[in-house]
Amino acid sequence: MKALLLTEYERLELTDLPTPEIGAGEVLVRVKACGICGSDVHGYDGSTGRRIPPIVMGHEAAGVIDAVGAGVTAFAEGDRVTFDSTVYCGECAFCKRGEINLCDNRMVLGVSCGDYRRYGAFADYVMVPERILYKLPDALSFDAAAMIEAVSVAVHAVSRSKAKAGDAAVVVGAGMIGLLIVQVLRHTGCTPIFAVDIDDGRLAMAKQFGADVVINGNNSDAAKEIVAATGGAGADVALEAVGATGTIKTAIASVRKGGALCLVGNISASVELPLQSVVTRELTLYGTCASQGEYPECIELMSRGIVNVEPLISARAPLAEGADWFARLHAREPGLMKVVLNP
Repeated sequence: MKALLLTEYERLELTDLPTPEIGAGEVLVRVKACGICGSDVHGYDGSTGRRIPPIVMGHEAAGVIDAVGAGVTAFAEGDRVTFDSTVYCGECAFCKRGEINLCDNRMVLGVSCGDYRRYGAFADYVMVPERILYKLPDALSFDAAAMIEAVSVAVHAVSRSKAKAGDAAVVVGAGMIGLLIVQVLRHTGCTPIFAVDIDDGRLAMAKQFGADVVINGNNSDAAKEIVAATGGAGADVALEAVGATGTIKTAIASVRKGGALCLVGNISASVELPLQSVVTRELTLYGTCASQGEYPECIELMSRGIVNVEPLISARAPLAEGADWFARLHAREPGLMKVVLNP
């Protein structure tokens, strides 16, 4: 099979690799679409340490089942499917509590981090266990289905934040995940919704997706504007989708006493936290990681048009052009959001 192999940092090669062999409880998926995640781009340059070459990356994907292993009963050849990016064991204490994203034996497709190496979906075929598979409705395109993983991150984050109808909500960072969070918050019934970023194009998309107020952090003090717009109190909840000291400080300063902050972004390994503000105003901090079984909900939201991913897809390209698109994303080419590769 053809696969896009990271042979060394910042070098991807389209190469021939053996088609994965499947065992009991596993399926072979013919990949139809795989999105380039921001984490893949950071892995491409080695900045995360979680894509150690050689590795086939790619965890946002959808396709058609080509073969099923022994014991697979819920799926058959020809089924249109997507799959969780998290390969969980199903046996540890966390899995038994339904906290599959916290699995003690957790692996992520397309990741090699020293502890394990799990080839991903920038290839003609990928092997996945049956337990992480989900069937797709015929009306949902493969390109859109490749976005379900990202939507699940947004849905899980909003769930973790405890946001509810009528809450004033802030989204700091209007990148891919931030824009999906805006849509999920709108569906939840939060109002008003504030979106903060430094890119006017992304803020325009946030407005399109349901943000009531958009603020360019380069041009004004976003936290002060949000506090003023909420009668001097601050928002009920903020979701930070960047993961840097400055944006986290903005999110914390934006919420009311007794409010909540959900940390979604993790671009930085560590940040400076305004501890006194958190403690004296009794804020609640939530961490959020990947998703926790929200795929069926995400498929439903997308099928009903409540979450719209189409405007977020900047380009579609064959797998053979993958190296070029990775380089363009790594260079932060203006206007690029999500690139979907089609093996």
